[in-house]
Amino acid sequence: MARVLLIGLGDLGRRLALGLAAAPEVGELVLAGRREEDGRAFAALAAACGRARVRFVYADAAQEAELEALLRKEQPQLVVQAASGASPWAAPGSDAPAAQALLAAGFAAQLPAHLPLVRHVMRAVRASGLAVPVVNAAFPDFTHSILAAEGLAPTVGIGNAGMIRARVVAELRRRGEEELEPRLKVLAHHAHLTPVVLAQPLPEGCTQPRIYIGEDGQRRDELAFSGPPLPSRRELNALPAASGLPILRALLGGPELRTSAPGPGGLPGGYPVRVSAAGVELDLPAVIDLEEALAYQWESARVDGVERLDADGTVHFTAAARRALEPFAPALTEPLAPGEAEGRLGLLRQLLGSA
Repeated sequence: MARVLLIGLGDLGRRLALGLAAAPEVGELVLAGRREEDGRAFAALAAACGRARVRFVYADAAQEAELEALLRKEQPQLVVQAASGASPWAAPGSDAPAAQALLAAGFAAQLPAHLPLVRHVMRAVRASGLAVPVVNAAFPDFTHSILAAEGLAPTVGIGNAGMIRARVVAELRRRGEEELEPRLKVLAHHAHLTPVVLAQPLPEGCTQPRIYIGEDGQRRDELAFSGPPLPSRRELNALPAASGLPILRALLGGPELRTSAPGPGGLPGGYPVRVSAAGVELDLPAVIDLEEALAYQWESARVDGVERLDADGTVHFTAAARRALEPFAPALTEPLAPGEAEGRLGLLRQLLGSA
């Protein structure tokens, strides 16, 4: 049974921890975070909720040397990265002009909250010499593409396309078509997630999630928006936890899985994948090749505020994103090199604080 290192004990990290503590593939779960008293108490709770041995260790995800030492000491078979510098739920639900501007700019404007810590984790993993899968929950649709430019892409992400697939599965079951689930393939992007959650298709001219049934790829795109609307708030973290846990188990030798997931192998957006102890591989339907899928993903990324990504990982933002934040924090949409994101986190937090 495997040892798993989970970094970050926010709401999503805790939900993942409870699932991992009960997973039969996990013998020991090491929870890493900065709040010691609270972390130790939660570790005791997780241990009582599952079958694995659970313990807490102090670690600051921003300190690569600490992370490297922790990885060398613990020798995990799987690393789960769930830390971020600011909550993605800070802006939604606020009517403040700054919050509305940040949402209008697209989620890529919040890269300073999500890129630095996963970058530190990946640099520490590489420095430790461990050849283990790393699963990331922090904006994997785009952080993985940035990190790929530095040879630091995690194995795969969780959330987003997996959440959309879970919504479609629920709709198939509601319709009595659950026999289609094993043949379901979802190609989608983070930019599609909130519209799917709210059951509101994106405006005309924007890409929509692509829902394929079977190897021949029969399109059932309407299924993405057919379920009842859900509140877009923190409790939605139950969905990436529920759809992500089978991926973690499959990587540890549990049941092999066909699902959809963001950022496999450093690719932008989310794709149908096969997951097993051997790793993650694309599972595209025969009607679409990778070149077409990538073009679709980069077009979708514009809704999140991304104009393009340079070969060195520098992000360029759309004109619409720059206009949205011009009155509040124009520096957030200046071209962003991977190593510069941490320096902008204070500006993002200041903007969120004013919201």
